[in-house]
Amino acid sequence: MIETFDETGRAPRPERLAAALDRLACELGAGDRDLTVAFLDDEAMAERNRSQRGTDGPTDVLSYPSWEPDDGDAVPRVQHLGDVLIGVDVASRQAPEHGHDLERELCVLAAHGLMHLLGFDHPDAAAWRPFLAAQRRIVALYDEAS
Repeated sequence: MIETFDETGRAPRPERLAAALDRLACELGAGDRDLTVAFLDDEAMAERNRSQRGTDGPTDVLSYPSWEPDDGDAVPRVQHLGDVLIGVDVASRQAPEHGHDLERELCVLAAHGLMHLLGFDHPDAAAWRPFLAAQRRIVALYDEAS
């Protein structure tokens, strides 16, 4: 189950995004897991970015896994995969730069966050490939739902 919280009141069709993200999670082998997506403004994202990462200013997406592969048996694997926080203000500003609208930018960021929850990272160009594939796929799934 994907639960969404729009603290900005500006995320277009979060239920449609949740449905596309759920389908993507199923395709990636995590369809049995729950996750939360929260849509936040610049102020809230900047606060979390500063307190959690030591970086000033808002960011577009943050992921907080409930369990990580490095945890091993120290922390039990739980049903809730984690939380994805998406900066709606940042997404609004960067969507035109990426050649699409806010709805699709939110999808891209949700997929990006999901990939981090699944244990992926992107330290180099090769590691970006699964992220880019997931981001393209969620946009296709979102568009199919129209």
